[in-house]
Amino acid sequence: MGAQLRRWREAVEMPSGDIARAMGWSQARFSRVERGYYRITREEVYSLCAKLGVDDPDGVEEVARVAEEPTGTGWWAPYAGRIGQNYMDFIELEAEAETIRVQHPVIIPGPLQSPGYVREMIARAPTAVSAERAELLVSIRMARQEILARTEKPVKVHALVPESSFHAQFESGPAIMRDQLRRLLDVSDMPNVTVQIVPLTAHPTYGANGAMTLLTFRQPWTMVASIDNPMGGTHTEDPDQVEFLEREFDGIASIALPVDESRDLVSKYLEGLHK
Repeated sequence: MGAQLRRWREAVEMPSGDIARAMGWSQARFSRVERGYYRITREEVYSLCAKLGVDDPDGVEEVARVAEEPTGTGWWAPYAGRIGQNYMDFIELEAEAETIRVQHPVIIPGPLQSPGYVREMIARAPTAVSAERAELLVSIRMARQEILARTEKPVKVHALVPESSFHAQFESGPAIMRDQLRRLLDVSDMPNVTVQIVPLTAHPTYGANGAMTLLTFRQPWTMVASIDNPMGGTHTEDPDQVEFLEREFDGIASIALPVDESRDLVSKYLEGLHK
């Protein structure tokens, strides 16, 4: 919210000191508002935007809505302090997004993972965690998938899945991958989900820069790009970086199989017909 207020102020080239005085605030207080360290009320959002001359009633209303939203009310609230802040930030962004584009060069992307696959990926990671910690992380990842199935404004998801991930072999047996392939077929049937498979024949440069997630939100919030890493990801709103990663995603999507061919390929793997 603070970042959006700053963007509106910078758009009209008004110094922060001037708007702070117009609001009857100290410059230090206004600075904390723009950096997200100080909450303001719905009425203060309206007043501030009026003084800035913001001509975006829907955007102003959305910022005002967030201003009065209580903190720590999502399903993820009980996990605060138990997982890294970067991961917590990503969960909140993911839950608020209208569209999510996700790509991973090695594994099935998180929103599409089956419970058994999730457990294998977490419990058998090189940086192994305790059984209790693993179950905590499994629970969180599965809870995140509510974005796909919720009845009110389900998130639109476009996922790029590497065909190479279908060749994974697990100590727990082939049932893990069979369940995962069924899960892929199930989610690809959802009207809000697009799944494309990146074939084994794709040039290795596609996806070589690692996993990414692009999130878009209601007006006026800016797009966020997240680069996956073991610490919960690195998130950016920087327009140049987001644009670069958008081009990267679109490039990979352009060489991925069309939706129908992707479903056919998953079905062939599930039936054991693809060698």
